[in-house]
Formats: sequence, structure tokens, C-alpha cells
Amino acid sequence: MATKMPTAELTELRRLDVAHHLPAQSDYKLQRELGGSRMIVHADGCTIRDAEGHEILDAMSGLWCVNVGYGRKELADVAYAQMQELPFYNTFFKTATAPAVRLAAKLAGKLGGDLTHIFFNNSGSEANDTALRLARYYWALKGQPERKVIISRWNAYHGSTVAGASLGGMKMMHAQGDLPIPGIVHVMQPYTFGDGFGEDPAKFCARAVKAIEDKILEIGPEKVAAFIGEPVQGAGGVIIPPEGYWTQVDAVLKKYGILLIQDEVICGFGRLGSWFGFQHYGVKPDIVSMAKGLSSGYLPIAANGVSSKIVDVLREHGGDFVHGYTYSGHPTSAAVALRNLEIIEREQLVERCHDDAGPYLAKALRRLDNHPLVGEARSLGLIGAVEIVARKGTNERFTGKEGNSGWVVRDACIRNGLMVRAIRDSLVFSPPLIITHAEIDRLVDTIAKALTDCEAQLRALPAAA
Repeated sequence: MATKMPTAELTELRRLDVAHHLPAQSDYKLQRELGGSRMIVHADGCTIRDAEGHEILDAMSGLWCVNVGYGRKELADVAYAQMQELPFYNTFFKTATAPAVRLAAKLAGKLGGDLTHIFFNNSGSEANDTALRLARYYWALKGQPERKVIISRWNAYHGSTVAGASLGGMKMMHAQGDLPIPGIVHVMQPYTFGDGFGEDPAKFCARAVKAIEDKILEIGPEKVAAFIGEPVQGAGGVIIPPEGYWTQVDAVLKKYGILLIQDEVICGFGRLGSWFGFQHYGVKPDIVSMAKGLSSGYLPIAANGVSSKIVDVLREHGGDFVHGYTYSGHPTSAAVALRNLEIIEREQLVERCHDDAGPYLAKALRRLDNHPLVGEARSLGLIGAVEIVARKGTNERFTGKEGNSGWVVRDACIRNGLMVRAIRDSLVFSPPLIITHAEIDRLVDTIAKALTDCEAQLRALPAAA
């Protein structure tokens, strides 16, 4: 049973929240107007509980990350044991710790192929910063220092640091801080419902791939260091690329000798039904960024898988790669991440996503196909999106503030006990890999109810021309 926090304690917490706490990616005027944030106080399995006693099915896995679900006592026990033995030490002084080394070996085995080495960070943003610096450093050592440009995609999300936000293709982020930094360019995203609506899928795929090759030729292949992309764009709206996209992109990059960086911060560790998204799509990246599901969010940790092709050059030339963080390879975080991977293996969560839960979600989402506000309901493994449209059979949106329909329906979902995310005019979700069939049914049925409940409110807005 959900229990409530005493009213006086909750009131004081919310006062302190407004007075002193700046939540991530928030409207601080709205935070003040609301009188403080919703206080989450407990979680178990796929359910979170707030201070007012509401139970909410967490279809966002926290923030795309709690893959093994909440309440794993063994992860807390591992952290406690490691903290007693060695809570922290750095990797700067020609030193290492056993958990970090063992985790690096474990990850290399899961990545497979040429991805034999691991560099540790603390967040996905940092991992993508590392990928940028590593790619440019590699080409400088190769005697091609002019290879600096990184190609990314519009609407991609690669983090919130200066480099991460620059690598991402979100114009609202670029508007804050005079971004992107030099040497980063963007091309179209493979967003079939938005940018290729009604187009032959194969032709749209070819057009999206050609945009990358055209940009390479415009810049000059000898100036391009790497292309970065998520296998499935997560925060961009769960953009699942058309069939053949990644193998064709990989071929273009190999044609011009350009590195492939795969941002697996969301897609990694079972989300698509494979250990990593690049394995699902059958490509071989040179650098892989990972975080989130690496520890299922229980402690901050991130990593880059790096190919032996790159490491061999670093070792041949010698000298410091002057990059790293105080907490790179943090032994407690590494110990928790290692046990988290063991849980995923032991409970066969990757296989379950591929064979059972993922297909069940896809089937359940088909129940939304006939809803008058649903333009498309799509998923791959345990990540999905529902596109909200003003007119069935089109991709026309309701007018008003951009993303208005998504936020309206998202709020209705939360009121009905389901945590999903609004991205522009869509709802997105990525539940824990342990989600049951009954919970998937609840997820889909709650979205359907929220859409119906909000239909009159949305139709009161003038339809897009």
C-alpha cells in the first residue's frame, strides 16, 4: 500500500525545492508557480510512489535507464560491500581498481568484435564528449589533423554538456549558449512519420542516407572525423529508422574512411532486444557511448567502447590522452554495474525483451491504431512512441504551442497513474525490461483513455492548415 508523507514535511520539502533546488531541464518560473516539484519517495519493480501516496507505473524507467527495475537489494548490498573495502580511488596515477578492470573486460565481451577497450565516464553526456575528443585525437595521431568535423543529425540528443548539446541537433538547446561549437554539422533525421510521410520507405531511406554522403562531399571527406548517431533516436521522439538505413550509412562511412560513433546511452543493455542497438542493425562502430542501463541508474556511470584500431594508434604513438574525470572507473559504481549486468544475464532480460515483452508491446500498441487521434504507434523492443494527430490518416498536428498535444495527453496519463514522456506531439515510453504483460496492457489502456479524455480539449484548438 502506498503511504503518504506527513503534510507538514511535504510542504516544507516543496518550499525548499523552490527556494534552493534547480531541477534538470526545467522551467524555473513554472516550478515556482506550481509551488515545487512532485516528490518521488519510493519505488519497486516498475512502480514509483510519490509523497502524496500515488502509485505510478513508470513507463520511462526513470529516464530511460532502470532496465532491471527498482528495489534490487543485491545492488545495494554490492555497493555497501565495495564501499567498506574501497569506496573510491582514481585511475590517474597509473592505478586501477578491480571492479573497473573486471567491468571493462565484461563490457568488451558484450560489445564483441573489434571493440576491445573501455574508457569510463560518469554520464552519457560525458561519454559523447569523450567520443568527440577521442575521434579527433585519433586522426591527429594518424597525421590527418584536418579531420575534425563530426556529422550528426537534426533532432538528435547526445547530452547537455557544451559538446554533447552541440553534437545533438536540438535547436532549442543550440539557442542557449551560442551552440553548436565549431566543427559539428547536422543532416536530416530518418524520421519516416515526420519527414518522409507518404513517401516510399526505400526511397526515403535512400534520401536520408544521401543527405549524409552529400554533407561529407560538401565538407570534403578529408576533413570529416566521424558520424555520430543513436541506433534509435530516443529523446528525439523514438525515431526508428527505415529498414536498411544503418547498413547503408555504414557503407558510406567506410567508403570515405570515416569513423562511426554509436550513441547507445538509451539503446544499450537490452532496450532493443539485443545487448546493443548496433548489434540489432548489424553494423560495426569504432566508438560506442553507453550509460543509463549500464547500472540501471542505481549509480552514475558511463563508458565508451573503443576499437583496437584506435587503441593501437594511441599505443603506437604513446603520450597521454589528456582527458578523464575524477570518478572515471569509480569502483563502487563499477561494482554495481557489474552486478547489474549479471542480473540481466541471469534473468535473460535481453532475450525476454526480444522474444516476449517486446513483441507483446508491439501487439498491444496495435489496439491504438483505430483511435482518431493516433497517427502512428510504433515500437522496437521495449521502446515506443504514439504520434498524436489532428486528422486521422495524416501527420497534421494540432496548433498552439509546439508539442502542446503531447503535453496535454502526458499530463492526463500521469493523473491516471502512468509516467510517460511528451516530446512535441507524441508520447514516448521505455519501461523496465522486467515489465509484465499485465503492466504493458495497463500502459496501452491508460494512453488510450488519456487520448479519449483529452480529445475534446485538443479539438477545441484550430487544426493545422
